[in-house]
Amino acid sequence: MLQACLNGTRRPEESPWVPVGAGELAAEARRAVDAGAADIHLHPRDHRGAETLDPVAVQDVLQAVREAVGPNVPVGVTTGEWIEPDPARRARLIGSWTTLPDHASVNWHEDGADLVAHALLERGVGIEAGLFSGTRGPDAYLSSPFAGRALRLLAEVICAPAGRAAAEARVMAGRLTSATSAPVLLHGEEDTAWTVLETAAELGLDARIGIEDSLTLPNGAPAEGNAPLVTAARQILRRGRGRLAP
Repeated sequence: MLQACLNGTRRPEESPWVPVGAGELAAEARRAVDAGAADIHLHPRDHRGAETLDPVAVQDVLQAVREAVGPNVPVGVTTGEWIEPDPARRARLIGSWTTLPDHASVNWHEDGADLVAHALLERGVGIEAGLFSGTRGPDAYLSSPFAGRALRLLAEVICAPAGRAAAEARVMAGRLTSATSAPVLLHGEEDTAWTVLETAAELGLDARIGIEDSLTLPNGAPAEGNAPLVTAARQILRRGRGRLAP
């Protein structure tokens, strides 16, 4: 499975292709799906372009994106603590959502991850367990009462030197696949995005790519939106599957 991460914390100053409003996110989601993405992850924004968990903004974005991609493409959002530092308030905002995503990411190195996960499960929203390398996230998740209840594990290799990213990704993926039966989605960011995606292909794991993780294509050229990133990722994943074939 290839997930497209459409915008993340990116600002328009970083690239003219960062989608912000509901209409932009819907158009980018449609293009990413047409290029081969099977799942969408996004960060809703308010009218000022700031990330938000506000129910009106979440509803507007989800409705626009679902209308664009159709009912068969899951759409998820973030619950990052940088949006709302108070876990209890984050949980209350989730409880106030009037339109629900198919899944939402919960970063287990953040305070209150179990509380946020509980709020999502109560609403019937699938959990993507965000597990960052070099943090307490993997240990916190595996010892959590929610271990084994996640839709998938987002294994993110961060702050690793490019030359060490593949090795770190293999170690992290090996630990998680041996400890849980949940699908593992392996991904990196910036300089490690493509190296880790290639590793995911080699290991036969789920992957993701998009403006959130990389502003450039594998050849270093600027990506003109999410669709070219998805197209490049699909080519890498196809090569990886070919090497895995008996």
